[in-house]
Amino acid sequence: MNINLTLIAQAVSFAIFIWFTVKFVWPPLVKAIEQRQAQIAGGLAAAEEGRQSLRTSAKQAEQTVAEARHRAQEIIAQAEKRGAQMIDEAKTAAREESGREKAAANAEIEQEVSRAREALRDQVAALAVAGAEKILRREINPAAHAELLAQLKKDM
Repeated sequence: MNINLTLIAQAVSFAIFIWFTVKFVWPPLVKAIEQRQAQIAGGLAAAEEGRQSLRTSAKQAEQTVAEARHRAQEIIAQAEKRGAQMIDEAKTAAREESGREKAAANAEIEQEVSRAREALRDQVAALAVAGAEKILRREINPAAHAELLAQLKKDM
């Protein structure tokens, strides 16, 4: 093997190239690689944090939905209870109104019966006077015999 100046020049050139690369090229590359690693690590940490946040949010959403369902069931139960109470109140009011109407109708019937009895007594008294007049063949004065007619009404 023949070592000559060309080989030495190439070795020196290669050494300068290595020194230049280590001094000026390699540090920015290492820095860029480290930044990229930090960025990737940050992204992974953010992704893990996002997953954790998603799990927490999902649990909170499930809990909120469960609470909403429970509250809805309570509202429905209260509405059903209030509906039944309103129906009972309406039935009670209807019964009371029916009782009042029945009492009013009975009172009206009693009044009509009393009026009919009075009218009947008046007619019977008039018939009695007419009958007595025919029997006696003379006229009986109703004004003069008002007390007698009143007693006759009471007796009937």
